[in-house]
Amino acid sequence: MDKSKTLQPKNVITITDSSDIVELGSYEVKLSSRSWLALSILFSLTVIIIVFATTFNQETIGYILNFNLFFLFIAIAFRLIALVIWGVRLQVMSGSLGYRVSLRHCVNMVLAGLLAGAITPGQTGGEPVRVHELYRSGVRLGDAAAVVIMERVLDGIILTVMGVILMTLMTQLFWNSFSPALYLLVIVAWILMISFLIIPVLAIWYPEMTKRLLMKLVNWLVPKLSWWSPSPETLVELADREIDNLFGSMVRFTGTARVGLLGGGITTGLFWVTEFLVASFIMMGLGLGPAIIESFFFQILIAIINMIPLTPGSSGITELSTTSLYALIIPTGMIGIFVLLWRFITFYLNIILGAIAGLAIFKREIDLRNVDKIDQEKI
Repeated sequence: MDKSKTLQPKNVITITDSSDIVELGSYEVKLSSRSWLALSILFSLTVIIIVFATTFNQETIGYILNFNLFFLFIAIAFRLIALVIWGVRLQVMSGSLGYRVSLRHCVNMVLAGLLAGAITPGQTGGEPVRVHELYRSGVRLGDAAAVVIMERVLDGIILTVMGVILMTLMTQLFWNSFSPALYLLVIVAWILMISFLIIPVLAIWYPEMTKRLLMKLVNWLVPKLSWWSPSPETLVELADREIDNLFGSMVRFTGTARVGLLGGGITTGLFWVTEFLVASFIMMGLGLGPAIIESFFFQILIAIINMIPLTPGSSGITELSTTSLYALIIPTGMIGIFVLLWRFITFYLNIILGAIAGLAIFKREIDLRNVDKIDQEKI
């Protein structure tokens, strides 16, 4: 076996062990994983230090000393439960396509994807990892890609529904506390959330028309992003291919695999509720109320911001947006503590768990390679 392991077809996804190369479509990125990780952690820590420096006051020490560690353990437990639910979602959706993937393997691929997400812009690195691991479990490459794509679609739909419900529950007093910049962010979020609801429906009923409209949007938008990509043609080709993949996945999961779509939707809802409760438990540890409605709404906005591929793992951007939003409901002296603890559970813990899962995958790949060498020697 060659030193590098290449999945077929090559133009879909390539993972190379000998160097840090991930190719998605014709989009090839050559980067040092350690450099990305260091940069991601640097961005995050820098912003957290700035937040602490600008919000620290006489009450901050008291907040730290009086923090209830019980709620910190509960927050960590809920985060771990959310990751297991994510694994269940993968198992249910792949099972609806006729594959049997163990829950243990599903959870491990979720954890491994967390590390990849922490070092890639927009946290997009986790998808290729999950596709690769599903493929290793015997799932055909096209079906593995369909499962991972539908994960994203379900996330968008569930977050949209949650966002609409939460916005109707907001009080007028709360809305009055928003700055013009936050109002603009909410409007953008509304547009994106509504799109997540409309596009899947149109993709099922009017696939050709929907693709034409999306490609017109892509062709209009790509030239305006020329500063971000040296090859606009590559972006257009990538968008065309991904739109076809999305439509194919929608057809697959609204046909014979609709049970997987239903189960995936239920587990997606459970995942996000469990994930969002982490911030509420941290606030309770600080002696505040859970502020579930406001906290859930803030995290939906943060999730949308994190989709923008500006920094590795969205580090720095997440801390800034979290500080700006939660400062509306958390006292100034507490905000630095809250951001640090929340990011420890949702970011730094990802790196730790992802590294452990990655080592398990690395060991498995080495063992498989050794078996292949022995088989070749016998031949």
